Amino acid sequence: MTVIVLNAVLKPLIAARLPAWADVRWYASKEEAFALAPEAEIGWFDMHSKEDMAQVFDLATQLKWLNSVYAGVESFPLDLLRQRGVTLTNGAGINAVPIAEYVVMLMLGHAKNYREVFRAQERHEWLKGMPGVRELHGSEALILGYGEIGQAVEQRLLPFGVTVTKVRRSPGAGVLGPDEWRAALGRFDWIIIAVPATAETEDMIGIAELAAMKPGAVLVNVARGSVIDQDALVAALNESRIGGALLDVTTPEPLPEDHPLWTLDNVQVSMHLSGRGPMDRMFARAAERFLVNLERWHGGEPVAPQVDLARGY
Repeated sequence: MTVIVLNAVLKPLIAARLPAWADVRWYASKEEAFALAPEAEIGWFDMHSKEDMAQVFDLATQLKWLNSVYAGVESFPLDLLRQRGVTLTNGAGINAVPIAEYVVMLMLGHAKNYREVFRAQERHEWLKGMPGVRELHGSEALILGYGEIGQAVEQRLLPFGVTVTKVRRSPGAGVLGPDEWRAALGRFDWIIIAVPATAETEDMIGIAELAAMKPGAVLVNVARGSVIDQDALVAALNESRIGGALLDVTTPEPLPEDHPLWTLDNVQVSMHLSGRGPMDRMFARAAERFLVNLERWHGGEPVAPQVDLARGY
């Protein structure tokens, strides 16, 4: 028997489908999670604070495989997990559908300047002309980060007539390598960022990258605020050196009330909401992936998606 510690919210989704070799202990509070953590060989511990996360992992000394619904793992003690030889699977791609839909919504909203239409409705004002006349059709987009989110974004942009170029390590049609995309930035109308937050990606969009973009280019960030030099971005937006920024994520979060990003006309801030799809669907997808991984684990096969604890994604 293998001791598995899981959140009780998952019980209706997976209890009837658990294998006979699984000795499952359920927790309904963080206190119960702390009490059960030392027994766990497999655990799914998603706490709401970094402090609680750190405490549960300090206690889980028998852990061999840790699962999470979170895609970003910057809150996890990766060095500790690596020292203990723990395998970590995360929620990469679980919310790819709502995030990709959100990206398209932000792009369409910006292209049509729908914010002004909405404001006119609130003022009960009948507009005489369309405030935004930009078209997605015929535009070019660069996707930085071609995981499940980047792929889902591409699938939704192609029917709109957007030419999509992605950045990845392996060559192919419509692909730029990690050392090529910066030199090509001046081609693109949209730069969509969906990379993981790591030391390698911190401030990957800075003064030089912003200067290389075409004047009407729009940044779309659904990754983490840390991937953009935010001060450099504010300066570029203030001087209208780029067309705009559609930011689902910022640094810090929440964004301070007096931050200039709130009031710039060429910015939309959407409060890290892009992944907030229907909770039942998210948990159903996560539970299904976990059950598949359980069988793989028991059979000595690789579980997925597995986090590289050295790289942080």
